[in-house]
Amino acid sequence: MKFPFQVKLGKRLIQGAVSRALKEDIGSGDVTTLATVDGRAKADAGLRLKADGVIAGLPVLEAVFRSFDPKTAVTCAARDGEYYRRGYDMARVRGRARSILTCERVALNFIQHLSGIATLTRRFVDEVEGTGAGIIDTRKTIPGLRYLEKYAVLAGGGLNHRPRLSDLALIKDNHIKAAGGISRAVRRVQGAKPSVGIEVEVGPDTDPASLEGLRVDIVMLDNWPLNRLKRAVGSVRRLSSSPLVEVSGNVRLENVRRIALCGPDFISIGLLTHSAPSLDISLDF
Repeated sequence: MKFPFQVKLGKRLIQGAVSRALKEDIGSGDVTTLATVDGRAKADAGLRLKADGVIAGLPVLEAVFRSFDPKTAVTCAARDGEYYRRGYDMARVRGRARSILTCERVALNFIQHLSGIATLTRRFVDEVEGTGAGIIDTRKTIPGLRYLEKYAVLAGGGLNHRPRLSDLALIKDNHIKAAGGISRAVRRVQGAKPSVGIEVEVGPDTDPASLEGLRVDIVMLDNWPLNRLKRAVGSVRRLSSSPLVEVSGNVRLENVRRIALCGPDFISIGLLTHSAPSLDISLDF
């Protein structure tokens, strides 16, 4: 089983996200810009960081302007995955003033959101440095933006969990209840999809040793209290199938290092994508 995953941003994926966003934002036309700005006017705009952070989404930023008006030129001084200080001039956009103004909000929405994810991810990665634990994302993403958001996690130094339900069987508590137990759920997956990797969620009310004898690739220790987590990780390590260990649930910057020191391979964090604050970036003529 290949794990963790690694999403890639193809041109079709970027273009699809950009097209939907522009259509949603512009409607039948930017009435303000069309009324106030001469169609022949040119502009030179700069994008500047107003906070320290990690940049992610520059290909998307460029695609917003270029897809609306191919004559718009975007020059990036920054690089995705790099950390920059407040005040850094990360990019310039040159072309028709109308085109730049019409695309401004969509472009900023993408670059601010994705850079915010990358910045928060980097903070978590820095917190666990030297522990051997990887910071990994989840499927708690904005519908339609999953691949972009997971790309931003990579830019921040994190790792990707499964992008789609078809990529990995993750047997959670409700699957276990519906199937009639962990063993039955695991064996049903093995019978239906023998080539797929299998991850099983184990809560603090279940002894990880109960997985002995089952072919499990990853064990997710979900919502375990810190005072029991290290022992639970050790219990998983002793399973004959030698599964990877993932820890999830109530992970914050304040406790992530203590969790990492308990010895898991990965710490999955939903708030990387569902609660990352946008990175403050301005666009000014």
